[in-house]
Amino acid sequence: MTTQPHSKYPHLFTPLDLGFTQLKNRALMGSMHTGLEEVEGGFERLAAYFSERAQGGVGMMITGGISPNEEGGMGSEMSTPEHAADHRQITEAVHGVDPDIKICMQILHAGPLAETPKLVGPSAVRSRLSPLVPNELDEAGVQKQINDHVQCAKMAKLAGYDGVEIIGSAGYLLSTFLVEKTNQREDQWGGTFENRMRFPLEIMRRCRAEVGENFILIFRIAAMDMLQGGMAWDEVVLLAKEMEKAGATIISTHFTWHESAVPTIATMVPRAAFSGVTGRLRKELSIPCITSNRINMPDVAETVLADGEADIVSMARPMLADAELVKKAFEGREDEINTCIGCNQACLDHGFEGKEISCLVNPRACHETMLNYELSQEPKKIAVVGAGPAGLAYATVAAERGHSVTLYDSASEIGGQFNLAKQVPGKEEFYETLRYYRRMLDVHHVDLRLNTRINAEDLVSAGYEHVVVATGITPRVPELEGIDHPKAVSYVDVIRGNVEVGKRVAVMGAGGIGFDVSELIMHKGVSAATDKQVFAREWGVDFVNHPRGGVTGVVPQVEAADRQVFLLQRKSTPVGRGLGKTTGWTHRMSLAKRGVQMMNGIEYRKIDDKGLHISIEGQPQVLEVDTVIICAGQTPARGLYDELANTGIAISLVGGAYKAAELDAKAAINQASYLAAAV
Repeated sequence: MTTQPHSKYPHLFTPLDLGFTQLKNRALMGSMHTGLEEVEGGFERLAAYFSERAQGGVGMMITGGISPNEEGGMGSEMSTPEHAADHRQITEAVHGVDPDIKICMQILHAGPLAETPKLVGPSAVRSRLSPLVPNELDEAGVQKQINDHVQCAKMAKLAGYDGVEIIGSAGYLLSTFLVEKTNQREDQWGGTFENRMRFPLEIMRRCRAEVGENFILIFRIAAMDMLQGGMAWDEVVLLAKEMEKAGATIISTHFTWHESAVPTIATMVPRAAFSGVTGRLRKELSIPCITSNRINMPDVAETVLADGEADIVSMARPMLADAELVKKAFEGREDEINTCIGCNQACLDHGFEGKEISCLVNPRACHETMLNYELSQEPKKIAVVGAGPAGLAYATVAAERGHSVTLYDSASEIGGQFNLAKQVPGKEEFYETLRYYRRMLDVHHVDLRLNTRINAEDLVSAGYEHVVVATGITPRVPELEGIDHPKAVSYVDVIRGNVEVGKRVAVMGAGGIGFDVSELIMHKGVSAATDKQVFAREWGVDFVNHPRGGVTGVVPQVEAADRQVFLLQRKSTPVGRGLGKTTGWTHRMSLAKRGVQMMNGIEYRKIDDKGLHISIEGQPQVLEVDTVIICAGQTPARGLYDELANTGIAISLVGGAYKAAELDAKAAINQASYLAAAV
């Protein structure tokens, strides 16, 4: 890349001088634990994963969290030369692409969040996210943890890393020393804030002494930890300044603990919502600052940098979604970026469930050695019927591989169920996925035919060698007395605005669609996902005065529609339990703030002029509602598939037409991509 100012993103593509070395640009791929660190052959896969992002033009990368010792609880450890030798596969792959790209290893000691009986903490205070109480460290234990961090940094340098990031946020070990709630010690490591910050500072000092001056040391600070009674602003500033004195090269700002009651990474969070906090801290320091969270497109990154809110912009999940994000921005191909939509379904949800991570919109993420779109040696004439997520994924991948692809849909626009999802407040990012696919159809020369109903006879006569049926789903209509009553309406008609919704509403079905519909009909005003001030007000964050944790004493204020809504489910389990692990709680809280009444263990009896008749534990009652919205699941739309079964044409069934137990774009895109890669 050139050293001349970039015409569109001059700040993003300006190098950053660190004194002893230089970053080629201001784009950082932030840390994400992939789950590959612990699997057989994982380092080979990690090498391919990071190498591909290096080829994509990023200036610096940080690995997923690696434990300094067994009690760190990450499953992967860096403490011996043997560990370092494994990691050399990663560093050599990255530096083999471009020696100027920096790759740093994150040192992550999970502390009270470690899933091991050996977990430790400053005090025996259990995290509400863990069933285990940490073992309180004595003086020898504190010194051991410090020494193990230093040894970890030393081995990272031996492995060929350009630096390490020491994480001091999120409720992990170092951050639990900083906050009174989790540090109840009365010795030199507890009490005053000067004592509480002694542990992370000592780690930084001793790491710098061990690795020397020409090695990047990043400290990840909880610049706003979103905890009631969390760190005060003057404590954040003092810690950052002392970290600079202790030898930190860069301060990376983080904005949460895992047990915080404020969403910071979900799609409902505005883009660059927290960069202003970084900008405020940056003014107090003379070393560079990294900002992060919901910065998913180059124009957002450029604005943050131009406004002086950071020196480096971290885009972690966005580089799962598109390994070439930085390169595409540099070349003026922003419309070809596969944008991260902040859904967390295949990345963070998988990570916290102990699964290998990937990406809903890019199944190749972390599977670069397993899923590749190589040119076909036998190009085929392929028809894809249905332009929802599965059909779009199949059509674009197959066409990229050289097949001649025609994509049919009876609707006037591509997207299928995504066109419903994008209407829900907080899911505006879904527009980006449809923009990306629309562009990919052009780039790969897919013949798109909208407003077109196609049948088996037409497909046979057109001479297609392979037909992909991606016709999606049909909303399931339950067998219930009164289901055809005027009060009963489909979620599809509600989202499309085809029906009027009353003041008192029952939503039958509390899956993802039931939650989305409830959010839509209870929403009033501007979407929090598009306005930082609305977001701050609804979630109780004070960006101006920055009380302790940014939230202490701040009462959330939510503007809701004038409706009473009952969200109902048959199962006796808590409502919303089946939602994503990292975002489900935000959806439940959002609806609760809007006064939605969530009820489980429901038996539906009938719908009539009085409303919806139900039973709970055998006790009948009537919900006197004006509208009953049916969100009772889906059935596969397989009519075309059945028609084609005996024609002799090779056929594939993908997406909701294959399995419609719950709308699942992750499974649909993943399945379609693998099938198209093999056709």
